Amino acid sequence: MAGQWAETQQPTDWLDAAFHDAPVAYTPPPAQGDDDRLLRLRLIRSRRVGPATYLRLLAEHGSAAAALEALPDVAAAAGVQKYEVCPEPVVLAELRAAARVGARMICLGDPEYPATLAEITDAPPVIWTIGRTSLMARPCVALVGTRNASSLGARMTRKLAAELGEAGFTVVSGLARGIDAIAHGKSLETGTIAVMAGGVDVVYPTENAEIAAQIAETGLRLSEQPFGLQPQARHFPRRNRIVSGLAQGVIVVEAAARSGSLITARCAADQGREVMAVPGHPMDSRASGANILLRDGATLVRGVDDVIEALGHPPQPANSASAMAQDLQRPAAPVGKQDGGLEARILAHLGPSPVAEDQMIRDLDASPRDMAQALAVLEMAGRVTRSAGGMVSAG
Repeated sequence: MAGQWAETQQPTDWLDAAFHDAPVAYTPPPAQGDDDRLLRLRLIRSRRVGPATYLRLLAEHGSAAAALEALPDVAAAAGVQKYEVCPEPVVLAELRAAARVGARMICLGDPEYPATLAEITDAPPVIWTIGRTSLMARPCVALVGTRNASSLGARMTRKLAAELGEAGFTVVSGLARGIDAIAHGKSLETGTIAVMAGGVDVVYPTENAEIAAQIAETGLRLSEQPFGLQPQARHFPRRNRIVSGLAQGVIVVEAAARSGSLITARCAADQGREVMAVPGHPMDSRASGANILLRDGATLVRGVDDVIEALGHPPQPANSASAMAQDLQRPAAPVGKQDGGLEARILAHLGPSPVAEDQMIRDLDASPRDMAQALAVLEMAGRVTRSAGGMVSAG
C-alpha cells in the first residue's frame, strides 16, 4: 500500500491544489514526543495538505491525530473521493532516511524553530536540518544572485559574505551555483545556512557536493521537502520564500531582470524584510535585476556598513578574530569550471566593467599562459577588449 500510495499521491501535490490557501493566524504548540512528530509528518505529507490546510486542521481539531482522522471528510467536502492520508510506513521510511544521515526534524511551534521563519504566512510546518541548528537563532542575512557570476560580482559576494559573518550575521542562500555557492563558501567559518529545494539529502547541482558536505559539518542544511525528493522547477520559488523568511534582509548581488533572485526579493518584500541590492553596470544584463530593485526603492549596498545601517548591529557580534586570520591565509575558492573551455569561462565571467587579467587568472584558476592564449583568441574574434594596465572587458 505504501509503495502504491507513493507512486500515485506525491506529498508535494499541495503545490498545485491545497484544500486551503488562506493563511491562518495560529501557531501550534510544541510537538509532544516522537509519536506526535510522526503524526505531524503524516499530516503535512498527505496529498493536498499545504501549510494553510495543516494549520487550519490543527487549529480546528487540536491535534495531529484528530486532524488526520478528519482529513478524509475535508477531502470529500472538496470533491475528492476515496481520499487516503499519508500511510505510516511512508513517514517511517523518511524517518529512517533521516537517521542514516543524522538529520533532525523541527516542527513549527518547537522552541528550536526559527522565530523569523515562523512569522511568515506560509511557514513550513516541518523542516529537516543537518548541521548546527543554533545558526537559525542568530540574525540572518540572505545573499542571492545569478548562477553566472561576473568576476566583480564574485569578488563583491566574497567581500560581503566575509564581512557579514565577522559582524555576527548568519549568511543564508540557496546552494545554487554562482553567487549562492560563493556566499556559502566564504561564510563557512562564521556560519551559513543552505536552504535546499529538494530533500535535505539531495544536493543540487551535484557540482556543489563538496561545499554541501562542508556546510553539513560547520553550517546548516535545511529543507521542508521529503528525503530523496529531486527538485523540480516549481520547488525553487517555494525554497526562495524560506531563504527570505529566515533573514532580516535579502541582498541581491547580480540578477537578470527575470530570475529566481528577484522572486526571493519579492518574497522578502511581501514578508516585510529589507530588500537590498548591489548596483551594477547598466550594460551588463546580469546587473539588470539588481538595478531594477534599486530603481524601485531597494537599499543600495556598497559594503557591510550599508547593511548594518539598514538592519542594525546584531545584538551579539561574533568574536571570530581567529577565524578571520585563518580566512585571510586561505585562498579564495576557484569558480567551478564550465563546459566550453577557458574561452567560454572568460566570456561568462566578463561584463562591460574592465577586470584585471591577473584577477581573471585567480578567479578562473587558470595558468598565465593559458589565460594569455585564450584572451588572444577572443580579442582576435572581437569578443573581448583589452586596455592599458592589463584590463579586460567584454566585446
